[in-house]
Amino acid sequence: MRKIRVFIIDDAAAMRRLITEALAADPELEVAGSAENGRVALDRIPDARPDVLVLDLEMPVMGGLEMLAELRGLHPRLPVIVFSSDSRPGAEATLDALWLGAGDYVTKSHAHSPSQAVRHIHAELVPRIKALCMNRGAAPAPDAAGGVAVRAASLPTRPRALRAAAIQVLAVGASTGGPNALGTLLPALAEDFPVPIVIVQHMPPLFTRFLAERLSAKGGPAVREAVDGEPIVPGQALISPGDFHMRLESSGRDVRVRLDQSAHVNSCRPSVDVLFDSVAEVFGAAALGVVLTGMGQDGLRGCERLVAAGSRVLAQDEGSSVVWGMPGMVARAHLAERVLPLDQLAAEILQRVARIRSPRRKAA
Repeated sequence: MRKIRVFIIDDAAAMRRLITEALAADPELEVAGSAENGRVALDRIPDARPDVLVLDLEMPVMGGLEMLAELRGLHPRLPVIVFSSDSRPGAEATLDALWLGAGDYVTKSHAHSPSQAVRHIHAELVPRIKALCMNRGAAPAPDAAGGVAVRAASLPTRPRALRAAAIQVLAVGASTGGPNALGTLLPALAEDFPVPIVIVQHMPPLFTRFLAERLSAKGGPAVREAVDGEPIVPGQALISPGDFHMRLESSGRDVRVRLDQSAHVNSCRPSVDVLFDSVAEVFGAAALGVVLTGMGQDGLRGCERLVAAGSRVLAQDEGSSVVWGMPGMVARAHLAERVLPLDQLAAEILQRVARIRSPRRKAA
């Protein structure tokens, strides 16, 4: 198998050496070249023929954002992983990069030694390189409407009474590629979307707040970072803060958000499984789960819980996903009723929530 060719762009020679050392430890990867700024990188990329770029954002001459804007005109499909600071400016710049077409990001560590830095790079960067570059598995065959219809017989048996429940909450899980997917999905939903929306997007602290602000500015339902104890309400989307699990909990006539820092689930905090489990517990058959692009399998067990409770699940298709890990696992497990391109998911969601009855949660 041909090795994955990685091109490193960082103005710090020491950082280029650390990344090179971390990648050299993996037999599936090789460094195709490096550059100290975006202008030099653009000149060298045609000869280097890389499969993926690792890109710092703060560089002299031409920074990462300026380079990305030019790169997309020259190499529109070349994957890019941002490798930059987790500071406030770094978080905002990283979101700008994702909006410009970067596929994923890794924050630089505050390691006290070169060996610690190498371990961080190997643990965080290498899996993302492989996820963006490896061949993804075959998607299920599309149905006549362009999506994937999963046979009802392949789904777990559900009590007949639960099948008629109207949707009272939309729960969304996303990871790699999720910010752009959410930026497409949410604005396509009505500003007065008739049910609450709760979202887990794998991101560190600070990033989720900036993401919520940017998504809210794009239109559709108002988007905010969730606050512990607040009720969920129609027409509002709440994103779990980075490094906190988000659960839903019945509280009298309300359903409220509960945030905690209990153990990581699927190496994630926040975890889609944690949110979906609580949605199934509180709403039973009256929920709709949506799994968007992402690496790994977070959300699989939560979708099993939703389906067992009588709720329905949709998944993003392979062709429109940056990484078809999370939605692919759900689709292959026959848990998704439809597997749809990103640009068709909003219409499907709107159709399913069009008929709303009075709020009805799962009986205690």
